[in-house]
Amino acid sequence: MFVNRMPRYEILSPDAMNVLDAGWRRLMTEVGVEFASERAVRLFRDAGQKADGSLVRLDPDFVLEQVAKAPREFDVRARNPERSLHIGGDHMSFGAVYGPPFVREGEVRREATMNDFRDFARLAQSSGTLDSAGGVVCEPNDAPLDSRHLDMTYALQTLTDRVYMGNVVSGENARDTLAMSAILFGGREAIEETPVTISLINCNSPLRWDDRMLDAQFEYSAAGQPVVLTPFLLMGAMSPVTIPSALVQQITEALAGIALSQLIRPGCPVIFGSFLSNIDMQSGSPCFGTPESATGLLCTGQIARHFGLPFRSGGALTSSQVPDAQAAYEGLMTMLPTFLAGTNWVMHAAGWLEGGLVASYEKFIIDLQILEMLQQEFTPLEIDEASLAFGAHEEVGQGGHFLGAAHTMERFRTCFYRPFLSSSQNYERWMKGGAADTAARAAEIARKRLAEYEPPPLDTAVEAELADYVARRRAELGD
Repeated sequence: MFVNRMPRYEILSPDAMNVLDAGWRRLMTEVGVEFASERAVRLFRDAGQKADGSLVRLDPDFVLEQVAKAPREFDVRARNPERSLHIGGDHMSFGAVYGPPFVREGEVRREATMNDFRDFARLAQSSGTLDSAGGVVCEPNDAPLDSRHLDMTYALQTLTDRVYMGNVVSGENARDTLAMSAILFGGREAIEETPVTISLINCNSPLRWDDRMLDAQFEYSAAGQPVVLTPFLLMGAMSPVTIPSALVQQITEALAGIALSQLIRPGCPVIFGSFLSNIDMQSGSPCFGTPESATGLLCTGQIARHFGLPFRSGGALTSSQVPDAQAAYEGLMTMLPTFLAGTNWVMHAAGWLEGGLVASYEKFIIDLQILEMLQQEFTPLEIDEASLAFGAHEEVGQGGHFLGAAHTMERFRTCFYRPFLSSSQNYERWMKGGAADTAARAAEIARKRLAEYEPPPLDTAVEAELADYVARRRAELGD
C-alpha cells in the first residue's frame, strides 16, 4: 500500500464545479436512472423517490444525504495482516488487470485458462508493488461457466495472502464469495465487522444499472463489504463526446448507485468508481491512454473528494495489441494522472493489453516496473543538512569528480533507484548478451518469478474447508 503525500493536481475551478453540480442534478431529476431490480426500485420508492416502472428520478438532496452516510475512509482486511489495506485519504492500493478472456505470452495470443489465472495470481503475490491480484485476472475459459467463480476465488484466497475482489456475475456468485470469505476469516460476523473483499459493480451506461450487477450489490452491501460503483463510459458511445457531459453522467450514475448501497445498509463502505475514456470516431474502437481519459481522471479525483468519497480510476490501460512502445506510453499516460489525482483503488495496474481483451505476461512485468518507478517518483524528497553534502564539496573541490568521494562511497548502493527491467548496458555488451528487448526481458522475469514462487502459508484445516465448499457447490451447480 502506497501513501501518496504529494499535492493533488486539481484542474476544475469553483465555477466549473458549480456547472457540473447543476448538470448532474438536472440529469438525475429530469432524465433519471433505470434500476432493473424490483428490490432496488422498492427501496427508492419507500424512501420517497419517484419511480415509473424501473425508471427512478431522484431528488439530488436526498442522494447527497445518502452519500454522506458512506465512510470517507475504511479498512479492508487481508489474511496476512501486513497486507491489509486502508482505502481513502492519501492511500493508494493497486490491483492487477481484470476481465480479459484472452492472454498473450510472447507471440502467442490464445484463450485464457485456469492455469493462466493461477499464474497471474502468483505473479501478483510475488510483486512488491501490487496490493491485490484483483478479481477476474483473466477469464478461465477451460473451467465450467457456472462454477469457475469458485475456482477463481479459491485461487485468490490460497495462492495470495492479499485483499481480493469478489465475483459479481450474479447474486449467487456473490453469496459464494461471501461464504468462502467467512470460512477464511472466521465467520460472517468477522467479515461484517471488518470487510475482507472489494467488488466491482459496473453501470450499464448510459443511466442503467442491470439486474445481475444489482443482485451482487445487494449481497455485498448487506454484508458490509465495499463495492466500487463504476460508470462505464466510452465517450461517443456510452456518453456524449464532451468531457463535461461525461463527467455529469458519471456523477449521476455513481451517486445513484452509492445511494442504493446506503439504502441497503446505511454506512456500508463504497468507492466512487470511474472508467472513462473515448472511442476512435473513425473506427468506433475503444481508445485507452488518451489525453481525454487523463483529463477525465484528474477531474474525477477532484469530484470524488468534493463528495467526500474514496475513488477508483486509472490503471495501465492501452489499446495496443502487443507489449510495445505504444503499450508503454499509453499505460503511462493513464498511470501518471492516476498518481497525480491520488486514486485510492487502482484496478488494471498490471497486465492490461489490447483494450482489456488480453492479459499479457510481458505487459504485467512492464507495468510493475512503471508502477514501482512512479511510487519512487511520488515519494516526497527529504531535504536536510546531510543531503546538501557540503563535506563532499570540501573534499572534491573545483574541477574534480565525486565518484570516489566519501559521501558517494557511503551511499552508492542506495542513492539512486535501480529499475529491475531496464537495460543500461553499452551496445556491445547488450549485443553479446543476446540483444533482448524490453518484452523479452519481461518474459524472462515472469518465468523466473513463477519458478521461484512459494505459496503463502495457510492453515491446513481452513484450506481443506475451502476445498470442501468448492467441491460441494460445484456438485450442486451441476458441474
